[in-house]
Order: sequence, then C-alpha cells, then structure tokens
Amino acid sequence: MKHTRNIAIVVAAGKGDRFGGELPKQFQPLGGKPMVVHSLQIFDKSELIDEIVLVVCEEYLAYASQIVVDDWGIRKIRKITAGGETRQESVLAGLSACPNGIELVAVHDGARPFVAEDLFRQVMAKALETGAAILAVPAKESVKLAENGIITKTLRREIVWVAQTPQVFRFEPILSAHRRAEGARYEATDDAELFEQYCGKVAIVHGSYNNIKITTKNDFIVAQEILKSNP
Repeated sequence: MKHTRNIAIVVAAGKGDRFGGELPKQFQPLGGKPMVVHSLQIFDKSELIDEIVLVVCEEYLAYASQIVVDDWGIRKIRKITAGGETRQESVLAGLSACPNGIELVAVHDGARPFVAEDLFRQVMAKALETGAAILAVPAKESVKLAENGIITKTLRREIVWVAQTPQVFRFEPILSAHRRAEGARYEATDDAELFEQYCGKVAIVHGSYNNIKITTKNDFIVAQEILKSNP
C-alpha cells in the first residue's frame, strides 16, 4: 500500500481490577516482557507507522517512560500521555496528543499482544481505501439478546462479528467523532461505533482468534499457550 503519515495509539490506561496483581495487567510480564511491549513492538517494527502515542493512567507516566520505553527501546514513541476514567476518554487523550498532518490512526488495546503483521497490513490498506476499518472475527457461538434474564431475540450467527483492534481510521473524522461524542455525552462500546454514529460506514477485515484481549487470569493462561505455539 502507498505509505501515508500514520500514527498508532496504544491504549494502556486501565487499572486491571479484574486481573489483579500489584501492577496493572498491561505492565505485567508476558513471555519475558511487559504485556504492553508486545503491542508497542508491533507498531515500532512496522514501516506503515511513523509514530506511536502511548496512553497510560497518570500515576504510571514515569514508569511507562522508564520501564516500557527506555528499557525496551521503543523508538517511535512520540508521547506518553495520561488517559481518562474511561477507555473512550483515553482514546480522545491519545488523539489530542497527535501532531498535525496525520492521515491514518490505528487505535489498539495495550492488552491485545498478538496482532499478526499481515492482518495489520490488510486493515491499514482497507482503512486507506474506505476511511475506516477494523479487525473482527465471526461469532463462534449462538448470540442472544436478553432483558431481565429472558431471551428477547436470537441473532443469526453468520451476521455477528466480534470486534477487535487495531481499529484504523482517517484521522480527522475519528477525532471529530470523539469530540462530538464528548460534547453529547455519548458513550460507545468502541471507536468504530463512534465512527458509525458520526461519520459513516466501517469495513471489516477478517481477524484472528489468537488476537485476544487479556482481561482475566484465564485469558493470561490462553496467552501463554499462544506464545508457546507462536514463539
């Protein structure tokens, strides 16, 4: 794909309450390095990304700079910035820290360490073509809508996709969408929903079931198995 000026925002501002431990999960070791370093290295090595903005909770700004960036030599870090109370606020903080002249921005979870290089290429190319694209995988199981513990609708599994990151957008539209959502106090489930709400359609690129988000201890066990099979 033709190279534009692109930036990656790695969101690692969560406190990891469901995961436990002295450090937030994104800083805990996985395969001999802090979990978030896996995500940062994906973008640091990619010729499609020029700079990286890392978003962490405020009390870990110095820790992230020293332990994550300096110790692991992440060259493309432009800025480490403090996140907000919610993921949406943290993404907006990352977007606001970006320089002028960015064409594409890839928003990625710091606790999602297994993005394949070929899939990242595909989602970047699709976003350049369409304006917005995400990685997602088809649902494996039956999906039910329910209220008060009672099923109200069963969705056809073949039309249900589970969203992943990176989610890649033209920079100016997604920044505008976030600012409009902030003004309207609109809370979305992910960045793609904000783009859908305020900007237009979002394309899907078939992702990988290995591209898991590590939220619980069980997820961490699965991640260790993925590392063993893909060292």
